[in-house]
Amino acid sequence: MTESRTYEEARRHCRSVCQAVERLYEDDLGRLARWGEGLATALSAGARLLAAGNGGSAAQAQHLTAELVGRYQGERPAFSALSLHAETSSVTAIGNDYGFEQVFARQVAAHGRAGDVLLLLSTSGRSPNLLSAAVTARSRGVTVWALTGAAPNPLAEAADDALCVTGATTATVQETHLVAVHLLCEFFDAAVVERAAREAGAGRGSTARARAAAPAGTAAVADGVPSREEPPYAFFGGAS
Repeated sequence: MTESRTYEEARRHCRSVCQAVERLYEDDLGRLARWGEGLATALSAGARLLAAGNGGSAAQAQHLTAELVGRYQGERPAFSALSLHAETSSVTAIGNDYGFEQVFARQVAAHGRAGDVLLLLSTSGRSPNLLSAAVTARSRGVTVWALTGAAPNPLAEAADDALCVTGATTATVQETHLVAVHLLCEFFDAAVVERAAREAGAGRGSTARARAAAPAGTAAVADGVPSREEPPYAFFGGAS
């Protein structure tokens, strides 16, 4: 292969990624915003994100859960998120005893609770083990979101909502999925910050009303909120 041929294929790859990301920008930011807000609401209430994929999609699912348990950019509390494929002993035991098609569904049955969210990533949208996981999750009241390749595909149809990426190659779809994962984290963090500020503002309002009603010389506490005012992002770690 000549150098000119190699460079032309690289340029074609880059153009393909740019086109796919442009479509994501044009068509799917609203969906990712809704997912981020919904995930912030669910996880802040004690729910959990479960995520799974195969191969490169498994790596991207684990990338997402790491961002939630750790952090994406700014400091914030840790949130519960599990990558099902990373439970190697469970995966191999379930695969050995029940078959590979059940490696995620069995874990969803064990860990999933009503109100949780399951995010499934698949460039084809046809992986039997992800389809089984989606069916199990929905039967248990777990919300199912899918990041897939081009629609229509069985996983998108089995999910409650799906973001489907049209790309020239599997690599292009995976690369666009990574952009979507980062945007989901960005919308999630923004929703968490907004939620914290709103709750802090409500707490200050309750405190002010309690102070106004309290007899002189007493320390007012309203709805469990101490009279000492806190900065709205205090619990995000180091805010001052």
